[in-house]
Amino acid sequence: MSEENYSFATRAIHVGQEPDPVTGAVIPPISLATTFKQKSAGVHTGFEYSRTGNPTRNNFEKAVASLECAKYGCAFSSGSATTAAIINLLKAGDHVISIDDVYGGTNRFLNRVANTQGIEASFIDLSDPNILKTSIKSNTKLIWIESPTNPTMKIVDIKAIIKVAKEINKDIIVVVDNTFMSPYFQNPITLGADICVNSISKYINGHSDVIMGIALTNSKELIDRLHFIQNSVGAIPSPFDCWLANRGLKTLAVRMRQHEKNAMAVAKFLEEHPLVEAVYYPGLESHKQHELAKKQMKGFGAMMSVRIKGDLDTSNKFLSSLKIFTLAESLGGVECLCELPCIMTHAAVPPEQRAKLGITDTLIRLSVGIEETEDIINDLDQALKIANETVNKKRKIN
Repeated sequence: MSEENYSFATRAIHVGQEPDPVTGAVIPPISLATTFKQKSAGVHTGFEYSRTGNPTRNNFEKAVASLECAKYGCAFSSGSATTAAIINLLKAGDHVISIDDVYGGTNRFLNRVANTQGIEASFIDLSDPNILKTSIKSNTKLIWIESPTNPTMKIVDIKAIIKVAKEINKDIIVVVDNTFMSPYFQNPITLGADICVNSISKYINGHSDVIMGIALTNSKELIDRLHFIQNSVGAIPSPFDCWLANRGLKTLAVRMRQHEKNAMAVAKFLEEHPLVEAVYYPGLESHKQHELAKKQMKGFGAMMSVRIKGDLDTSNKFLSSLKIFTLAESLGGVECLCELPCIMTHAAVPPEQRAKLGITDTLIRLSVGIEETEDIINDLDQALKIANETVNKKRKIN
C-alpha cells in the first residue's frame, strides 16, 4: 500500500520519517549542516546550502503536504513570512481581495507593507460568494480566505468562492489560511484552493515552542516561485524547529480529537451561561453557518469567541481571574489560552474596521486545550462569576 492510501494518523507518523539508512535510527537525525559536499563542481546529492534546502526541512514539508493532500510544501520561518512570500508573488499595480475578518497580522501586512510596494488590498465580507462578481477588478490577482475567520468564527464557502473567482479569471490565485482547523479538520486544497497556508506555531506543532509557517500547493509553478522567493530573502526555519514541529505533527490526530471534545463541551456550557451574551463556535447549531461547516469540514476544531456581558473592565477581570487558561496571544497549543483581540491580536486593525466586524471590548477569543474537560469548564465558570461580582460592586458604588 502506498503512503497516500494510509489514514491521517498513520501518515502523520510515517511520511517523510523513514529510518536512517546508515544507522537504522527510527527517528531521522537532525541535519544541522549549513553546506554539503559536492562530488564535483556543481554536482551534488540534492543539497548545496541549507538556505536553499535542508534534509530535516524537506522531511517536514513532505509530511505536512501529505496531510494537507498537496503535492508540495514550503516551510518558512514564521506564518507572517509565509504571508509575505505569497504576496511577493504579485507586483506593483496588482490587487488583493482579503476576507474582512482576517488575522490582524495579515491585515497589517496588506495595509502597511504591501501597499508601500504598490499592491492594493480590499477587505470584503465573503459570506456571499456572489459579492466577488462586483468586487473582482481587472487587476485582481489574489484572494485571501480564512475559514473559520479570526476572531469572529465566520465560515466561508471555499468551493463557491473559488468557483465564482475562477469563472471571472481562471488565473486568480486563491489562498486559504487553514490555521484554525489544521489539516485534521479541513483540507482547502481538495476544495480547489491554489495555496493552503498553516501557521505551524499553532496546532501542527501544538506545544507553543516553535515559530514557523508553511505554504502548500499542487502547482509546480507556484512552489518553484515560492522557493525562489524564500531562497532570495532567506526566510527559512531552523532544522531544530523543523524537527520539533515534526515531532508535534505525529500526535496531531489524537490532540485534535481531544481539543474538539473539550471545545464542544465548553461551547455548550457557555451558550447556557447567564453572563454570556453570545458564543461563536461552528460546532453549535446556533452558529449561523453550522450546516456549511458540517459540509465543508471534518470537525469543528477548538477555537471560539465569546461575547460576555459588561464592558472592558469586565473582560479584564474575567481574563485575570482565570487559572487554567493563560492570557496570551497565539493558539493551538495543548494548553488553554485566552486573549482580548481588540487590544491584542487585532490591535493593528483600524478601530472603525474592528467596530464594523464586532471586535469589541467584550469579545474574548478562547483556544481550548486538552486538559481535563471538567477543570476547563469550572475555570471559566469561576472567572465569569468573579467578573460579574466585581462589575456589580462597581455599579453599586457609582
